[in-house]
Amino acid sequence: MKPISELGYEAARDELIEVVQQLEHGGLDLDSSLKLWERGEQLAKRCEEHLAGARNRIEQALSSGEDDAG
Repeated sequence: MKPISELGYEAARDELIEVVQQLEHGGLDLDSSLKLWERGEQLAKRCEEHLAGARNRIEQALSSGEDDAG
């Protein structure tokens, strides 16, 4: 299993989907469920970080464009 810090957005999102499906399916003992939940929380945070970075890049590009136009 790859460290979360090394996952790109798509890989983190895809693994998060798998985690949710496993948790919804059930059948895991409490310890396994908790570990899976924790991994899911970390994956969700990683996705948010990627999206925030993308948002910042877009905002910077838009503000650069406005500076050039002015």
